[in-house]
Amino acid sequence: MYVAVVLKVACGWTCLKFLKKLHGPQCIWAVVAPPFTSARLAICVGKKGLCETAAMSVQVVAAKMAEVELKDVPSGKDLPAGSPMTPTSEGKSLGRNDPHEAGSSAAASPTAEPSKAGEGSLGLLNTNPAKMPQASALKRTDPQLNGGEAFVNRDGTIQFADQKQEFTKRPSKIGRRSLSRSISQSSTDSYSSAASYTDSSDDETSPRDKQQKNSKGNGDFCIKNIKQADFGRREIEIAEQEMPALMALRKRAQGEKPLAGAKVCRWAACNIYSTQNEVAAALAEGGFSVFAWKGESEDDFWWCIDRCVNVEGWQPNMILDDGGDLTHWIYKKYPNMFKKIKGIVEESVTGVHRLYQLSKAGKLCVPAMNVNDSVTKQKFDNLYCCRESILDGLKRTTDVMFGGKQVVVCGYGEVGKGCCAALKAMGSIVYVTEIDPICALQACMDGFRLVKLNEVIRQVDIVITCTGNKNVVVREYLDRMKNGCIVCNMGHSNTEIDVASLRTPELTWERVRSQVDHVIWPDGKRIVLLAEGRLLNLSCSTVPTFVLSITATTQALALIELYNAPEGRYKQDVYLLPKKMDEYVASLHLPTFDAHLTELSDEQAKYLGLNKNGPFKPNYYRLKEGEGRRRKTERRTVNTPALCYGGEVGEEL
Repeated sequence: MYVAVVLKVACGWTCLKFLKKLHGPQCIWAVVAPPFTSARLAICVGKKGLCETAAMSVQVVAAKMAEVELKDVPSGKDLPAGSPMTPTSEGKSLGRNDPHEAGSSAAASPTAEPSKAGEGSLGLLNTNPAKMPQASALKRTDPQLNGGEAFVNRDGTIQFADQKQEFTKRPSKIGRRSLSRSISQSSTDSYSSAASYTDSSDDETSPRDKQQKNSKGNGDFCIKNIKQADFGRREIEIAEQEMPALMALRKRAQGEKPLAGAKVCRWAACNIYSTQNEVAAALAEGGFSVFAWKGESEDDFWWCIDRCVNVEGWQPNMILDDGGDLTHWIYKKYPNMFKKIKGIVEESVTGVHRLYQLSKAGKLCVPAMNVNDSVTKQKFDNLYCCRESILDGLKRTTDVMFGGKQVVVCGYGEVGKGCCAALKAMGSIVYVTEIDPICALQACMDGFRLVKLNEVIRQVDIVITCTGNKNVVVREYLDRMKNGCIVCNMGHSNTEIDVASLRTPELTWERVRSQVDHVIWPDGKRIVLLAEGRLLNLSCSTVPTFVLSITATTQALALIELYNAPEGRYKQDVYLLPKKMDEYVASLHLPTFDAHLTELSDEQAKYLGLNKNGPFKPNYYRLKEGEGRRRKTERRTVNTPALCYGGEVGEEL
């Protein structure tokens, strides 16, 4: 005899396992035990074959208790003698069903021979044989399934009335594989966002080798699977609910079309692991030229960028970049394109650093807008976003317990501040490394111990880089780490951790799961490397959609400004967004919180020397501690077709 246990826990999932072999009566019926804490326990005792059928044929998950009605309940005289188990006192058995799943649980049919009373009975079951019904069918309904019903017949088969499906008592191997596949697909259908983080596709063919077309016959894209477009469209619709400012800007610009004629909408990924395949499919179905998929190789990454810019009959006149790779590729391969490009919008630390290098060397061919140093980017994307996504990324990849863990965070800029705050709140012991004395002092005042990396590298459990620099964690430090140390990067560039030094013959790489590798030393020591040193939250988790609304709105305004600026307004240099635009982006998000701004009186505004409607801070005020440089400002009028501002534009010295 075997016991199959179905346990519904608070998180909403169900475990179905075979326990140990029992020596007892044959299976007669199934019952549901009384509730205890947050779970209910359904136990089916039966022969090995029948319990296997229940386990293999039905995926049992639950979200709400559904009533199980017994049809054709016979009188007590028709019951088999010595039945060891009975249903609940009302003659009904309670089960659970989940509106997200296609399967339902079923009990074994009472076809076995009677046994001696009391033999092998379970303590929590009522063993009164007089109350045991013998039903010809067990009917199960759930209003969330639109009246879907499942019947357990006398012969042990399960039939779904709405789907006309029947699972035999002992399914064949092919049937079991097919069933498993259908259950997995059902789960993917219901929780489509999971497709973004795990690659469950059986098709290992590179998208570059596929010929795909959308429903309109357009094939100017390269993505994982165009058939995921419906899932992606639903995810976009969900995201739009958390992007109030971007939706408001889109609505405001619908009539005036401030980017009419701008050639910018051919897209590639800024990170080889960050693409959500179903969203890329939705964009391709909508007619956008997208060249991106999750898990690209380095060669794929540059191939996709090249496909974006190298196309016959089309040339960009604006660049929207994140990391500087697109700008770098055009500068390196197609420098003549800059003759028709009006400007560059860049939002990352790494990309802005590259732009300043080009500007300093006199090689920047067009004006560029530095979105990274805007207040809306620094405070919200870098600080608040990373404060949430660092925990999300570590949990998804390692399931690590944070309480009591020793963590070193390299860098105490906005990203580092967010990471440290989150880890401290979870009970971790946090150390900080920093080169800037101002940021270092802030770390000390916030209660963190400032150290050099070599002082703690042997003892820490987690190493997180947040500097945007290169060779922060080199091979020397990797060799000295303790067994099981987790190493990851929250800076944009993949150069902070010296991953190349780990690709040597004496070290063994072992893939544990998606974006998680064990790097094993000859003595057996191993470290856990996440996303191969690339950006953790883009590669292994998600970025809060609300934060994306803030940064995307800022980028859109920067595009509008550069594209519509009269010739001569901006030189071939790197510029900051006007403070007025920063404040406008912030104000668009306040209604989400039912927030009400206080207004200055005329007397107060005069006393502070401010306009009542802003800007409320000088343009050099960045809310970015430790910046170390002030920017000279000059008065300019910003006048775009869609938005009119009188603001200050900071020009980098």
